[in-house]
Amino acid sequence: MDDREVHDELPEDLDRGFVGAYKFPDNKRRRTTGLLYLLVAICVGTWALLVDGEPVLINRGLIFGCAALALFGLYSLLAGRAFGLDESAALVAANRAVGFPVGHASAQLGWRGLTSRPTWKMLVYSAEDPPVNRGLVLVDAIDGTIVEFFVEENPEDWVQTSSSDNGAESSD
Repeated sequence: MDDREVHDELPEDLDRGFVGAYKFPDNKRRRTTGLLYLLVAICVGTWALLVDGEPVLINRGLIFGCAALALFGLYSLLAGRAFGLDESAALVAANRAVGFPVGHASAQLGWRGLTSRPTWKMLVYSAEDPPVNRGLVLVDAIDGTIVEFFVEENPEDWVQTSSSDNGAESSD
């Protein structure tokens, strides 16, 4: 099969025809589930401790399960901090960190640490054609600080994909 015949596309059942900027869901949605976990744990745990007698359904496992659910609910409330900046603002912060004008870029949202702190992972290329430099920048999604960054000369050979003749060999 020729390389020109190979292309990626979504299967029809997944393709919704969406065109435009993708809006990443905010982390604060975790608060809702955390609050529900905590509420269920408190209600069931309170009921289990206040019931007279020894019903079959109430034992140490149920109490342990309620405690574990309450702890996970508290963790979800702690990890559900709202974003302080979106991917566009993270790109601006990454542009300042790398020290060269950014052309093409890619954003990925990840989480770091025990508290699942949201972090933008920005892969950036310089604005030249073909790009001379590239960098990877980690931007904290809550306060916009630069967590880490790495910049290097672009080791990729982009001569065949370049729209200009920079570095192309002459056939004369």
